[in-house]
Amino acid sequence: MLPYRTVQEAETALGRSLTAAETLWFNYSATKSDYFLFCHNILFLFLVFTLFPTFYVLLEFLYTKIHTYKIQPKVKLSYSQTFRCYRDVMRMFLLVVGPLQLVSYPSIAMIGIRTSLPLPSLGEIVAQLVVYFIIEDYTNYWIHRFLHSKWGYETIHRVHHEYTAPIGFAAPYAHWAEVLILGIPSFLGPAIVPGHMITFWLWIALRQIEAIETHSGYDIPWTPTKYIPFYGGAEYHDYHHYVGGQSQSNFASVFTYCDYIYGTDKGYRYQKRLLKQLKEGVKSPGFQNGVSYNNPSTVYLKSE
Repeated sequence: MLPYRTVQEAETALGRSLTAAETLWFNYSATKSDYFLFCHNILFLFLVFTLFPTFYVLLEFLYTKIHTYKIQPKVKLSYSQTFRCYRDVMRMFLLVVGPLQLVSYPSIAMIGIRTSLPLPSLGEIVAQLVVYFIIEDYTNYWIHRFLHSKWGYETIHRVHHEYTAPIGFAAPYAHWAEVLILGIPSFLGPAIVPGHMITFWLWIALRQIEAIETHSGYDIPWTPTKYIPFYGGAEYHDYHHYVGGQSQSNFASVFTYCDYIYGTDKGYRYQKRLLKQLKEGVKSPGFQNGVSYNNPSTVYLKSE
C-alpha cells in the first residue's frame, strides 16, 4: 500500500509531477495492500495458461497454412485430447500453483519487491528482465539435467514428457514436484536483482508465454523471438520432447549457450547436419545409435 493519500502528497514526496503511468499506478494501487497486488499473479497466470495456448488452437482452425510450420506434422491431437491437457493443467493450477502463490508472499517481501513510487524506467525493466531470463535459464538447465537422471525422470519428469509432440497447453503440464522445483530458478532472478512489482508481474507472465511458444509444436518463421540471440525456440525444444526419456540433449529452457558449452546439443546438431545433407541429396551412413538414417522420412534422431 502506498504511503500517500493523494497525488499531491506523492508529488511532494518525489519532488516532481507524476508521469501518466505513475498516476495510473497511484489511482489503482494506493488503497490496495502489497499482498493483494502480489496475488494478481494468480489471475495473470490463469490468463496466460488459457489464452496463449488457445491462440495456437485458433491458428490451426482458422489458418490452414499454419500446418506448413508444424514440427511433427504426423502427430495431431484431437480437440478432446487438447482440452484434457488443459483440464489437467487447471487442476494443477488450482491445487498447487494458486496456493503456492498465496503463501509465497513473505519471500517476495523479504527480497524487496516494491510497489512504491517512482515506477522503474523502461530501460530498468528491460535490463532486469534480461537478467532474470539469464539466471533462470542457467539454473533451469542444471535442474533439467537432474530431472533426466534415472531417478528424476522416472519419479518426476516423465509426466511432462507424456507429450512427445508438445502443444502449448502442455508447457505447464508436469508433476506437482516439478512445478515446485522449477519455481526456484524463476525466483532467483528477482531475489538477486529485486525490482518493482510491475517488473515481477511481467517476468512471471513473459516466462510462461515463452514456455508456451517453445512447446507450441510450430516453428513459425515470423515470430519476434527469432531475432533474440541464442534463443532456442520451438524447434529446438521439440527435439528434446521427441527423444523423450533417452534425451541427454537440449536441456536449455530459453537460450542455447549452456547446451553448446557443456556439449548437450550434439544429438540435435547431428540431426541438423543430417537433414541438411538429405535436402542437398547427399547420402548418409546407414546406422548410428540404433537409428536408421537412410530413411528421409525420419525427422528426428535419437540423442547422442
